[in-house]
Amino acid sequence: MYFGLQLPALARDLQVSVAMAGQLVTLFAFTVMLCGPLLTAWLSHVERKRLFVVILLVFAAANALAAMATSIWVLAIARFIPALVLPVFWGTASETAAQIVGPQKAGLAVSRVYLGISAALLFGIPLGTVAAIQFGWRSTFGLLSGLSLIMAIALAAFMPRVAQPTRVRMAEQLRILHDKRFLLQILLSVLVFTAMFTAYTYLADFLETVAGVKATHVGWWLMGFGAVGLGGNWLGGRYVDRNPLGATIVCVVVLGLGMLSSVSMVSSYTGLAGALAIWGIAYTALFPICQVRVMKAASHAQALAGTFNVSAANAGTGLGAMLGGLVIPTFGVQHITYVAAGVALVAVLLAISMIKR
Repeated sequence: MYFGLQLPALARDLQVSVAMAGQLVTLFAFTVMLCGPLLTAWLSHVERKRLFVVILLVFAAANALAAMATSIWVLAIARFIPALVLPVFWGTASETAAQIVGPQKAGLAVSRVYLGISAALLFGIPLGTVAAIQFGWRSTFGLLSGLSLIMAIALAAFMPRVAQPTRVRMAEQLRILHDKRFLLQILLSVLVFTAMFTAYTYLADFLETVAGVKATHVGWWLMGFGAVGLGGNWLGGRYVDRNPLGATIVCVVVLGLGMLSSVSMVSSYTGLAGALAIWGIAYTALFPICQVRVMKAASHAQALAGTFNVSAANAGTGLGAMLGGLVIPTFGVQHITYVAAGVALVAVLLAISMIKR
């Protein structure tokens, strides 16, 4: 996600188009989608503290490689490596948090896990965008490498060991794929994240080229988007336990309205800020909402279910980046929000049909 908002600076430096650079988001997303569930099932018995530390060390090494990349192909390798283990991290972390607090407060627990995403939106993404403009995009990856290493050391030193997970046969875990209702939940997540990332991947480019925001100011606009998103994270975690599908429908509708409003408000910075606030609240709320919604649909393999949702989210992320990349050369970046809102409408219709089942 942070990578997508560095696209303008990165594309200029590597001498490729923004649309082509955006396909690295697709590579990352599809790697997560294809490899995540199997790796999670394979590693489901590994003690969580040791697993998390190793994953963070992989993140540190991959981001260091990205910081030194001199071509888009080296950068593609640096994006591929962490994509293998990211879904393992999010799936097992969500399951661990939910187990600690119990099923009645799973939404709040998962929202706290995803608070890291909101914090990245608030601090990492916009500050990374500012750093990319001031010092070059490689500085952002270097910073991420250092932060990952610090987090690995902190977890090794301070995280208590949790109970060793019991080994469950992969075939038993994959039994959730025989449940049609679970598969519909996964399809819904794909549609939701496609709607989200068709527009969000190119938000920095939208702000520069359509809204006329100076390149040096884009990071601060994104910081405002992230600040509002903290509230969305809390709202999503608070209400998802009551009615997961209902919360999904409400937030996707609000997401679509926010994206559409941003186009009509580009002539007024005040109006644009309001539209982005609506967009940001719904966008960030949907992370814990989708995670909890899918995990609740598979009680006997929640880590794997959570990883399938992460895979679905990244499939949607990749499809969104691809769809946006097709729209921009033909119609212009200003039209991606209309396409994204259309995908959001399809997601709402699917969610409504699932309530009636």
